Amino acid sequence: MLMTSPHPPLSIPAVTLGELVLSGAADRGDHPALVCGLSGRVLSYAALADRVRRLAAGLHALGLHKGDCLAIFCPNLPEYAIVFHAVARLGAVNTTVNPLYTAEELTFQLQDCRASLLVTVSAFLDRATEAARAAGVREVLVIDGAPGHRSLADVELDAEPPQVEIDPARDVVALPYSSGTTGLPKGVMLTHTNLVANLLQVGAVEAGCPSEAYVGVLPFFHIYGMVVIMNLGLLRGATVVTLPRFELEPFLQILQDWPVALVHVVPPVVLALAKHPAVDRYDLSGVRWLFSGAAPLGAELTEAVHARLGVTIRQGYGMTEASPATHLTPSDAARPGWIGPLLPATECRLVDPETGLDVGPGGRGEVWVRGPQVMQGYLNNPEATARTVDADGWLHTGDIGEVDADGWLAVVDRLKELIKYKGYQVAPAELEALLLKHPAIADAAVVPQPDDEAGEVPKAFVVRRGELDEAAVMAFVAEHVAAYKRVRSVVFVDTIPKSASGKILRRLLRG
Repeated sequence: MLMTSPHPPLSIPAVTLGELVLSGAADRGDHPALVCGLSGRVLSYAALADRVRRLAAGLHALGLHKGDCLAIFCPNLPEYAIVFHAVARLGAVNTTVNPLYTAEELTFQLQDCRASLLVTVSAFLDRATEAARAAGVREVLVIDGAPGHRSLADVELDAEPPQVEIDPARDVVALPYSSGTTGLPKGVMLTHTNLVANLLQVGAVEAGCPSEAYVGVLPFFHIYGMVVIMNLGLLRGATVVTLPRFELEPFLQILQDWPVALVHVVPPVVLALAKHPAVDRYDLSGVRWLFSGAAPLGAELTEAVHARLGVTIRQGYGMTEASPATHLTPSDAARPGWIGPLLPATECRLVDPETGLDVGPGGRGEVWVRGPQVMQGYLNNPEATARTVDADGWLHTGDIGEVDADGWLAVVDRLKELIKYKGYQVAPAELEALLLKHPAIADAAVVPQPDDEAGEVPKAFVVRRGELDEAAVMAFVAEHVAAYKRVRSVVFVDTIPKSASGKILRRLLRG
């Protein structure tokens, strides 16, 4: 059964991302575009437009040309938007990197996308320089300056950047990394049109949720923060107040001090808002809507935070490969446990994984979506692209959903082999490959383990071939990966269950 959006048709203009997002920036003058939530440092819309121009000219002088890749490895700061849009203006590609990554994980991404420049902050310089050397990155720029490295101010030129011919429908502007439905992280090629489309799609629904300020606490490297907070906030002329990481009281202080009517969060933040005693010390009366994404939000938690704060809790659904949103709760309605209908210009099917046949309302099937926000493909990986986006343009999400009679989606299970830790993706295959490098491990499998705070955490099943205990396994993994990927429990087994083709049967381990 083909499902279509209940919203009016939407025309997607053939413009670049910068032409859409920054077209009104200069006219907004001194109105704050981005503010550092810790220091209070303000970047006005006029200054944003000017610094994007200057940095684009400077990066071009450094040899960054159309199609080249620049990596951004830093926390949420006002400068994130400057770098992102300067790169976009040159027709170059932004690959955004998780600031929690180890040097080893950063090296993999830099090598995979062949980044020529890396932008970071002084606090990350040790990891950044180690990875840049290993990956052959030409230069590391440091936003806040560091001895031996140029800052953004050093690079900026008071000149017009070159006029670059950009094909919005074909030229990639963002290259975030995702594990997709399985396997190792892959570069998701998102064009100008992909992001323009999703900004307009989400914006059409968000028109009913006016907010003078956005809180930019969800990371901008992640597609949710990049599109739905940073770029949509700027497109709407709001002030984006950035925080480099989530800490509850600074977050609550921003909600009290700034006119943030619409708050973008993930389920662990909703949990804190529902239960933490510190919430009672702040005036959150200006908050009207909570918007939760990146992981499912249960009905019980939805009702708990609504009872405490009296706000409407809305959800969105999508994935990096869809720029990211495909479904969104309307501004004037909410149903606990349900996400909402399709965004404009988006289609959906639910397909039975066993039969390949469509299922209708009340049935359960894999969520397939199609629309202008669906990625161009995975970088240098046509096989994975073909497994994920079929010849008819359907993105196979790997999530199992059901739809009610009104076309509202609920995600009830998943086929994809991913662990969702506080909204972050953890690929079991990545941890399994790492575990097999240990000389005392003969075989391994990793599955999700439910966790009240994080949603899920990685649990490892290990076949030993030498002396080894649980602490040693967890310490070995912790040396090589970001904290959210660490194995939290270990079970030693005699064998790992596998199919005749050698595929790990994780469902037998999940129990």
